[in-house]
Amino acid sequence: MSRALANRTKCLSESKTLVITATANRMRAEGVDVINLSVGEPDFPTPEPIKAAGQAAIENNFTRYTAAQGIIELREAIVAKLKNDNQLTYDPSQIVVTSGAKHALTGSLLAAVNPGDEVLYPVPGWLSYPEMIRIAEGEPIPYHCKGENNFRPDLDELRRLITPKTKAIIVNNPSNPTGAAYTPDEIREIGAVLAEHDIWVISDEIYEKLRYDGKSHLSFAQVDGLFEKTVVINGVSKAFAMTGWRIGYLAAAPELVKAVTKLQSQMTSSCCSISQKAASEAMRNGEDANMRTMIEAFSRRRDMVVDALNQIDGVHCPTPDGAFYAFPDVSAFLGKTVNGHTIANDIDLCQWLLEVKHMALVPGAAFGAEGFIRISFAASDKDLQTGLQRLKDGLEELRG
Repeated sequence: MSRALANRTKCLSESKTLVITATANRMRAEGVDVINLSVGEPDFPTPEPIKAAGQAAIENNFTRYTAAQGIIELREAIVAKLKNDNQLTYDPSQIVVTSGAKHALTGSLLAAVNPGDEVLYPVPGWLSYPEMIRIAEGEPIPYHCKGENNFRPDLDELRRLITPKTKAIIVNNPSNPTGAAYTPDEIREIGAVLAEHDIWVISDEIYEKLRYDGKSHLSFAQVDGLFEKTVVINGVSKAFAMTGWRIGYLAAAPELVKAVTKLQSQMTSSCCSISQKAASEAMRNGEDANMRTMIEAFSRRRDMVVDALNQIDGVHCPTPDGAFYAFPDVSAFLGKTVNGHTIANDIDLCQWLLEVKHMALVPGAAFGAEGFIRISFAASDKDLQTGLQRLKDGLEELRG
């Protein structure tokens, strides 16, 4: 008998963002003053009413297993949110509460994809998408959202990539890492192409509430011909500053929901009961003063970061429409050598900046976009100002 590990684990790579964060934390523990602008989570605390709901759940001994699909209270609150915010009508039986949006994405792929099925995913795009597809034994097929096209997909390329082997497409709006947020008209144009085909549309909308300049959100499930085909993925992590509570959800057609629920019942039994009570409070509160304060801060920081980046000679950074990431083009600094260090690519650049300038960023290569870096502005003004100055100093040193 062989003790070799399963092939599915061999084709997976470790999350580069988590690796960078772990390295930055280790350096900090060693006394190094590291500015970490790699983290994809709000720097705001979970609002007090939500924390109080979690504490009440503990005091009331709501600490046992729940239904695998999630408590009815939370599923009803999600249904109300989808109706009020997105004009989408679901029954609570069409909702699955998951351990974060990542769990909802993976569960959807495991439920929908057979070995060898092709799944389209965006590039630049969240680094976990192709890995999740591989876990489901599907074939990841990238579609490109290029900087010169304001990080929008090319509709002609989409049409070419959709073949009889295509089982699903992952769409992300607003986008991690680019911050691009499609307009309702753009969603309808992309959706019209997808509606021509009998494929699942897995719509990652975790950054839905983090949009700026008054721009509105349209779900792919709202596009004519896509409601039954779309799996809406969302959660409380980003909008409610609840990343550690680990609550996401999906809304979909009954057959997919049943399949995901069966998988979840065998893999995790249910989500944390305490977190579900806290998430119920969050969903009922919706866009409260805490969320508005956080979004206003992100909007102001976004403007500060983009302005500072574009003042650095050789850097180009478009203004993100949503999420909390800037995604500047730093390709002008690649191929440089400084103090014996050759910066061949953006991975080398981020490694050098961490070691020499003590600031943590994520290389664009992690998202399939060489020559870019991702900067999170979900950080304090002080850390952003210090980090941007260190970045400027480092890049000027490279430019010589």
